[in-house]
Order: sequence, then C-alpha cells, then structure tokens
Amino acid sequence: MFRGMLIEKDEQGYRAAVKDIDESVLPEGDVTVNVQYSTLNYKDGLAITGKGPVVRQFPMVPGIDLVGVVAQSDSNKFVVGDTVLLNGFGVGEVHCGGLAQKARLKSDWLIHLPKAFSARQTMAIGTAGYTAMLCVIALEKNGVTPDKGEILVTGANGGVGSFAIAILAKLGYQVVASTGRADQVDYLKGLGAKEVIDRQLLSEPGRPLTKERWAGAVDSVGSHTLANICASIKYGGTVAACGLAQGMDLPATVMPFILRGVTLAGIDSVMRPISDREEAWQRLGEIFANSSEQAMFDNISTEINLNGVIQAAEDLMAGKIRGRIVVDVNG
Repeated sequence: MFRGMLIEKDEQGYRAAVKDIDESVLPEGDVTVNVQYSTLNYKDGLAITGKGPVVRQFPMVPGIDLVGVVAQSDSNKFVVGDTVLLNGFGVGEVHCGGLAQKARLKSDWLIHLPKAFSARQTMAIGTAGYTAMLCVIALEKNGVTPDKGEILVTGANGGVGSFAIAILAKLGYQVVASTGRADQVDYLKGLGAKEVIDRQLLSEPGRPLTKERWAGAVDSVGSHTLANICASIKYGGTVAACGLAQGMDLPATVMPFILRGVTLAGIDSVMRPISDREEAWQRLGEIFANSSEQAMFDNISTEINLNGVIQAAEDLMAGKIRGRIVVDVNG
C-alpha cells in the first residue's frame, strides 16, 4: 500500500480523494519509481475537479509530472537508485501518474534527472517550464531573435507564462506580458517583463489584420486571443501556441499567414520525442543553473502536500493560482 490521490468513477459518481492505494492499481511498466515530488497543472486540475474529460480510464492516479528514485527496473536504461524525471506521455490520463508515493512507468518515457537541478527544482519547472522552453526553441528555430522586437506572452501569471517570461528575459528578449490579474504586475515584472497589458486588449473579436507589433509570441490561451496575436505579428514572425485557456476555437483568417508570412507553431509537450525533451531540459539547465536562481524558483512555485491538492485544484480552476504548484507526495 502507498499514499496517493485516486480518481474513481462508478455508480456512486465521479470522485477524487487522498487514500491508501493498493499496488495492484498500478499499470504495467518496466520501471517502478518511489516518487519524491509531483505537480499540479491545469490538466490535473481538470481531472481532479471533474471539470474536463481528461481521465480516460478508472481508477486513476492523476499527475502529469513526477520525479523520483528507481526502486525496481527491468530496463537497461535505468538502474535502482537512479533519479528520473517524467513529463506527459499520457500519465494521469490513461496511465497512473505522479500524485502518489509510487508509480510504475515505461522506461521509454523517462529521462535522468538533469544535473543542473535538484529533484524539487525540476518540479518547480515541470511540464509548464519544459513547455515554455519548447516554445522559445520554436521561436529561435524560426529566426525570432532578441533584436527583432517585442515578444508577447499570454496567460502570463500561469506556469507556462511565468517560465516563458523568465526564459525570454534571461535570453535578452523584450517581453510584454498579458494577464487578467492586475495585482500580479510586480510579480511579472520581477520575472523580467518590461510591460504588462490587460488580456482584454486581445480577448475580444478583432480584425483579420492589425498594426504589426510583436516579433513573436508564446500563447497558452487560444481562441480570439490567438487570432488577434496572429493579426498583429510582424512580417515573418512566429507564434508558439501551446494552450486553450480561452477556448479551442481559432476565429482567424489566413491573411496573417499569406500576407505577412507569419508562422503558427503548434507546441505539443505530451508526446514529444525524448531527444526534444533532453534538448529542452539541457537548455533550461544552461539558463537557470546557478545558486542565484533559487529565489526565482521560490517566487514562481508554491509547495503543498497531498492533503492540499484538492483545494489547490479548485483554486487553479478558479484562476486563483500564480505560477507553479509543487506537491511533496511524502509530506
């Protein structure tokens, strides 16, 4: 038996609770991990509250991120005692995830703990920071360099937004943050945003093309916001799209793409190849790996234990959470 968050669905309804879980609940896998930390992401919030059809089979341990120590391995890639990291690959949706003290996983999903970070720091970064890094890499590969102009980051006070701002600022970009929370201006500027704008400027229906402003953008919002961003991207610019907080629709036209050569780069973090994951984590290590960054990790992340997860999930869905939630599953 081990302690964890378990989501169940039966004749009694849909429910999530922290409880003792029998190891028989764990699915097949060639590596068993004693989990140290997990996280609470938007997708986890949807799963735990039941506000989105995230979980595909039951019972399910949610948690799309985890870091921990290998307890048993039938893989030649990892040995007992290795510290490993996982982001995505359907854990917490179709395969039991990280919000428990134990996980059984496929070795093909795991990478070794990046040398630059502690176990807790990797979860302060988590899927959100790793996704933000993938977005920045997409901008770079499409020629969006710091000298090209301002970079817009939407959903700025969330996990992806927070890390996108910090990464871009460290790399020398001029970052403009878009948020609906006026009380977070100091936080966002502390991460490196040179300007903060109200999300309402982008969230309403707009014109097919508007005045060129942004050299690039990292968008976790979608819908009208993404359409308006595309309409105001400079010639040859790129938008890295990784979320749908406003909606999954895209009420746009082809005009930004055929008249200004705009690139819309879709960013998937869930099924990303291992080589891309290793590149992203290596870059994160290069950008943030020194002792002075600990204050930034503490600023972006809040730590809770398993007993605090359900309330935190409700707060996340209500837009009350800033940055990242790290979960100490043994706390």
